[in-house]
Amino acid sequence: MLQFIVRRLLQTIPVVIGVTMLVFSLMHLIPGDPARIMAGEAAPHAQVEAIRERLGLNDPLHVQYGRYMSNLLQGDLGQSVRSSRAVVDEIAPRIGITIRLAIYSMFLSVVFGLVAGVISAVRRYSLVDSFIMVAALFSFSMPNFWLGLMLIKYFSIDLALLPPSGWGTWQQAILPVITLGTAGAAIIARMTRSSMLDVINQDYIRTARAKGVKERFVIYKHALKNALIPVVTVIGIEMGMLLSGTVLAETVFAVNGMGRLAIDAIRARDFPLVQGIVLIFALIFVFVNLLVDISYRYLNKRIELN
Repeated sequence: MLQFIVRRLLQTIPVVIGVTMLVFSLMHLIPGDPARIMAGEAAPHAQVEAIRERLGLNDPLHVQYGRYMSNLLQGDLGQSVRSSRAVVDEIAPRIGITIRLAIYSMFLSVVFGLVAGVISAVRRYSLVDSFIMVAALFSFSMPNFWLGLMLIKYFSIDLALLPPSGWGTWQQAILPVITLGTAGAAIIARMTRSSMLDVINQDYIRTARAKGVKERFVIYKHALKNALIPVVTVIGIEMGMLLSGTVLAETVFAVNGMGRLAIDAIRARDFPLVQGIVLIFALIFVFVNLLVDISYRYLNKRIELN
């Protein structure tokens, strides 16, 4: 197990390098000059050039990238162009909010998705099954930002039950979590149903029923455990989608997390800050996938981690 974990951690190195190269290149393709944004539209050309020289923006791209990677190896994510503060100091107050938002949303997705998927599989081709699958299709088809705006309209404006923005209380967390978790719950429900239907038809399930094992034990102890492997894979992928979805959710609900910080940084052409945020998102996604791979071994002892 330890060798597998170390090997997977080493495999993240080229992934991180690829992410930094991709983001670095894309950020420099975006129209706009960060030096001009910092100096202001009315600033003289000499002042703008002085800022570009101070930030190293006049150097060739490969020199800028090499300098960035050299600092990164020393644990330095760079300095924000907007605030002149260290990128780490800009991200630190926001990362906890985004991680909590993603975890709460994933919890909602997993709980509702698993319950709905199991019920749908056990009562397949029934009215309940049809209702759950139609609801899942509808939930998956809704854009996150549209769902968020509709929730604000009905629950915050029309009914005045929940706050429309902010973060800090459990009431403020409800609407963003529902907005982010709905699509994930739909995907997990459909995958759980499909996987459960494959397992329920296996011989060992029929044998357990023939021995008189109670139905709930057959479903939840025997069938669900063996049906979870493809579901866990989907959950790992969904975590990455949730992290990217926080950008929209935090913007709609005015949550001061990393997603909203990323939008502000892109608008300001704050290259170091955007690269730092994307790098952290990539590392979190790699870590989640490592946990998914390890969980395979616990769900099925016959699976070898290579």
